[in-house]
Amino acid sequence: MTFTEKDEALVKESWDIMKQNIPEYSLRFFSIILEIAPAAKNMFSFLRDSEEVLQNNPKLKAHAVKVFKMTCESAIQLREKGEVVVGETTLKYLGAIHLKNGVIDPHFEVVKQALLRTIEEASGDKWSEELKCAWSVAYDHLAAAIKAEMKEEVA
Repeated sequence: MTFTEKDEALVKESWDIMKQNIPEYSLRFFSIILEIAPAAKNMFSFLRDSEEVLQNNPKLKAHAVKVFKMTCESAIQLREKGEVVVGETTLKYLGAIHLKNGVIDPHFEVVKQALLRTIEEASGDKWSEELKCAWSVAYDHLAAAIKAEMKEEVA
């Protein structure tokens, strides 16, 4: 699971495109998650008892932007630091919150699919197998780091 210099360049280039409209792509990302796994709605306190349209839910918007931005930015840090780095929070916190909310391995795969579909839509004709692989490797590193913290929480 090596993240190469070329992978980093591909991720950065596509992230630059997506940064121009983070709210739109973030909402799209969460919409795809709920399309793939409708039951995931119950894992988010701000969606659990809400019948509100996703686009009108301010808490979802804020959360979606945070998750999408963290995923993208941790990917960019991967080569520079040689490990997953997250900004405004810690991996320990992410592990604890994912464990508390009952996140299991298949959930990470749903998020990965949603992320890749969102990036594909955002990148348009720049989408390629190479770009997909670069983001896959970056996401897999982030997911592995969160899962490791989840195991630490249990131990």
